[in-house]
Amino acid sequence: MPAAERVVIVGGGVAGLVAARALVLAGCEIELLEKSERLGGQLTSHSVAGIELDAGAEAYAVRGDAVPTLLRSLHLADDIVHPASTPAWLHRADGSAVPLPATSLLGIPGVPLAQDVIDAIGMGAALRAQLDNLLPGLVASKAQSVGELVRRRMGQAVLDGLVAPVVRGVHSVSPDELDLDRAAPGLRGALLRQGSLAAAVRSRRESAPAGAAVASLRGGLHRMVSALVADLDRFGVRVRTGVEVTEVDADGARTAAGERVTGEVLLAAPLRADAPRTRVTVATIAVDAPELADAPRGTGVLVAAGAPDVAARALTHLTAKWEWIAESTPLQFLRLSYDEGVEVTPELARRDAEALLGRRIPAPVDSAVVHWERVGRRVDAEHAIDGMRRVGEAESGTGLATVIPYALDVANAIPSDADGRQD
Repeated sequence: MPAAERVVIVGGGVAGLVAARALVLAGCEIELLEKSERLGGQLTSHSVAGIELDAGAEAYAVRGDAVPTLLRSLHLADDIVHPASTPAWLHRADGSAVPLPATSLLGIPGVPLAQDVIDAIGMGAALRAQLDNLLPGLVASKAQSVGELVRRRMGQAVLDGLVAPVVRGVHSVSPDELDLDRAAPGLRGALLRQGSLAAAVRSRRESAPAGAAVASLRGGLHRMVSALVADLDRFGVRVRTGVEVTEVDADGARTAAGERVTGEVLLAAPLRADAPRTRVTVATIAVDAPELADAPRGTGVLVAAGAPDVAARALTHLTAKWEWIAESTPLQFLRLSYDEGVEVTPELARRDAEALLGRRIPAPVDSAVVHWERVGRRVDAEHAIDGMRRVGEAESGTGLATVIPYALDVANAIPSDADGRQD
């Protein structure tokens, strides 16, 4: 049997599960090894006040068709839901709050002199952003990060006041760490065609599918994991949890227990336990607060760096955002995200929610706090041979709309490469 017909997948997060499913459907024999006792990685749930809610990712970007196609194949298409159309808000560095500009992409304004942009960042910063229209399209067209692009074309104030809060809230990284082509596919090309970043943003928004920019599943996005695992079981994939892999080479992997598992290796998780990691904390609180039913800050609030009155970097008003949650209970569910270095408690989340929503928030009826660790890219290079195939957000970038198609592309290349070696 050629080596590529048997594949050892190291890591049972979403990328590993998706790759395993694609490979077994292509006729490969698959063994998946996951260090923890749980599959799904950052796609998981927790119970708050009797409601099962997403503890990690709670939505996916609708760009591309990889995620909806996968959901259809998992028989979950009928449960795809879209958020309420009410806009999110921006909590500014001075503690005031304004709606996010309506015409924007990753916080980049499509109309720099629109009133909602001026309200958010001031006339001076808006005028600097308007200079983007006078710059040649080639300026910053080779930028690698979102931060570099925005800084050079629209200025630091737009980057700090609009883009950074959105990027930190959505991707949990700074704009200077966010790869432009992965976060905003097509924006670079639109810049070159349109001649300005603002026009490129408008062009990308006009070409996007009608409706919300994100979607989820009724009952929570974590349901995708259960469906993937059920398919792997049905297709005969050997899935082993609680198995730590310490070494890999061209012919297989070795576990911490000394077991040798043979096959072509696909890394869907980092090997190094001491790899640099960034800690992200999510706190979800359930409150009996009918006064929040009118969604005072829409579907949520993104926080500018330096805001003096809150520690959170983002708040999602889950009950206002997802109809299925509002239909499940009269309680209001609020989800707050925190960067590394913050000691998060339910009381801190309550106080932050009070500041961000501008309403009195009673003591939570129930709460849950979960910690995530995000690993930098290519941290396991010294443990892997050159050319080792890798999937997962450390390789592809963040977000299911990026992670899933990347995993599928890598997985689908394995049988093709094996066929080429046999010819």
